[in-house]
Amino acid sequence: MHTEEIFLAVAIGFEAVGALAMVLGFVIAVILGARSLGRREGGAAAFTVLRTTLGAAILLGLEVLVAADLIRTITSKPSMEDALILGIIVLIRTLLSMSIQIEIEGTLPWRRALTRSGGQMVGDAVARDRAAARAAGSPGASAVESA
Repeated sequence: MHTEEIFLAVAIGFEAVGALAMVLGFVIAVILGARSLGRREGGAAAFTVLRTTLGAAILLGLEVLVAADLIRTITSKPSMEDALILGIIVLIRTLLSMSIQIEIEGTLPWRRALTRSGGQMVGDAVARDRAAARAAGSPGASAVESA
């Protein structure tokens, strides 16, 4: 088996993983949205959960698909046309990723640091961890809370 064939198989594998991430993300988003409705949190909350989860899955899938395109392009016989096509594909997927991220977070990525400090983000992560530990009844929950 030649090196080019190996990298082609790797690129196809990346494409499958990217598509699988989006499909599984869709299924998980629907389940979480339905669970939110089942808890009677309301349609707006369920929609937000569905939209956020699906957006995150699409973002993950797009990132993996960009990696697949890069592998395909750098392992094939390089030409100016291939480089241009790759550049256009990466540009389109990057713009899609940015627009989805803005839609999910409600702010431009470079403005996020102005609206939330790093300390606030770390504090939010610690608070989420504490809540998850309490919900799970983890014996380590008290150690996390005392920190």
